[in-house]
Amino acid sequence: MEKKVGITGAGISGLLACKYTLSKGYTPVVFESQGGVGGVWINTFQTTMLQTPKSHFQFSDFPWPSSVKEDTPDHSQVLDYVQSYARHFNLVRHIKFNSRVVGIEFEGAADEELQAWELWGGNGEPFAPEGKWRITLENTQTLSTKIHLVDFVILCIGRFSDVPNIPVFPPDKGPEVFQGNVIHSMDYSAMDFQTAAQFIKGKLITIVGNSKSGLDIAMEAATANGVEYPCRMLYKTNRWSLPDFQPWGIPLAYLYFNRFSELLVHKPGEGFLLSILASILSPVRWVFSRIVESHIKRKLSLDKFGMVPEHSFFKEISSCLITIMPEGFYDSVEKGSIILKKLSTSEFSFCKEGIMVDDESAVLETDQVILATGFKGDERLKDMFVSPVFKDCIFGSSTASLPLYRQCIHPRIPQLAVIGFSESFSNLFTSEMRCRWVMELLDGTFKLPSIKEMEKDAEKWDKYMKRYSKENYRRSCIAALQIWYCDQLCKDMEINPKRKQGILAELFQPYAPLDYPSTS
Repeated sequence: MEKKVGITGAGISGLLACKYTLSKGYTPVVFESQGGVGGVWINTFQTTMLQTPKSHFQFSDFPWPSSVKEDTPDHSQVLDYVQSYARHFNLVRHIKFNSRVVGIEFEGAADEELQAWELWGGNGEPFAPEGKWRITLENTQTLSTKIHLVDFVILCIGRFSDVPNIPVFPPDKGPEVFQGNVIHSMDYSAMDFQTAAQFIKGKLITIVGNSKSGLDIAMEAATANGVEYPCRMLYKTNRWSLPDFQPWGIPLAYLYFNRFSELLVHKPGEGFLLSILASILSPVRWVFSRIVESHIKRKLSLDKFGMVPEHSFFKEISSCLITIMPEGFYDSVEKGSIILKKLSTSEFSFCKEGIMVDDESAVLETDQVILATGFKGDERLKDMFVSPVFKDCIFGSSTASLPLYRQCIHPRIPQLAVIGFSESFSNLFTSEMRCRWVMELLDGTFKLPSIKEMEKDAEKWDKYMKRYSKENYRRSCIAALQIWYCDQLCKDMEINPKRKQGILAELFQPYAPLDYPSTS
């Protein structure tokens, strides 16, 4: 009998899920709210570039074209690459565009029965004769609704879309009292390039936040306005932003993306010997951080601008907060076209003329404010479900990372997988590995352990994330253990996790997508 798999989103994860679903003989139906494929790469800033070397950001069976020479391609090159992948594997015919998923509802066992199960889905199987997902769609053009029934759902929901993280302000101190415009970086990226340029041209712009989007917008404003209308950036934490991927001439991948680098880190589920080794080698991890930090400080003159972070580079990479500093950013700071202001607390408020910071009496006069304050990816994930029980399950505890086994499967939500929420150094790379893993699960190559065992495993990963990511554990970042994570997926799929030739190569050569070539 035909098995239908519903996939939300035609971004990178959704396209991968569609391609691997087809490879196993199932019928994919992809629901995309926009009018084209590409996900977050459809709406970007004019200066947006890839934040990962393209050797780490590529499909295992579809290399970058030889015409792309840059190590970090720009947004148009990335979008062309992703769309070429969709055309090459004939995926577009399976996509329903302008179809926004309003909610998903499981039709099968009652909530009480679901919570009493000891095995995922009641019997450990990915499909159940009586179990279906009811997906409610809204056409974004006509606003009409439609229902689809599918046997399995793959939620390809990343962290960087749909639900912006907007600060909460006291009464009469929010954007409503400000005479200018207050938008989120998501709104700015949704503008066409000409409209965005007009929004910032000849105006005093204030950026709240120093994330990658904040840095890019600040540079666009500084380039457009110079010192006549300087762009002010408010932020609360100094960050280790990379000027390049070659600290002191050493490829970053040799310091953080090989097996030796992962021996320096305590890993979820590690044995006694690996634990001892990680403790013994921890000073090497400190040395690696110092190598990168000294390179960044030298290249960007961080001491000169008072921008040296208090935390280590390793914490930054363990939190998936690594960004590439826009070229010429600190030149603009020195010229005065970008003004940096660190907040002593995270508190600020609005008045008619601009922004009030902390307890300062002076008003920071501004014309437009752009909030580069991130997204609420977990809220978007939660809102997909109709059932209050599943909403609580998927969200988990506010003091823990999302409880997903192998960063894909919630032990107590049957016939459903989540791809693309957990972050890594290269989200394309890990999304592809996860899609392969999910399809092998559906195809019966392996079975999941009991619900309690899966929950214990998720707790181990939560402990790891809290240890190294600290307050950023909710980002569910696995960047510093990408190989260890892929090893677990490979063992489940009955694939040899050792991908190199020889002991030294296995230990010291960086791992990348082409080390895991697809056979489908």
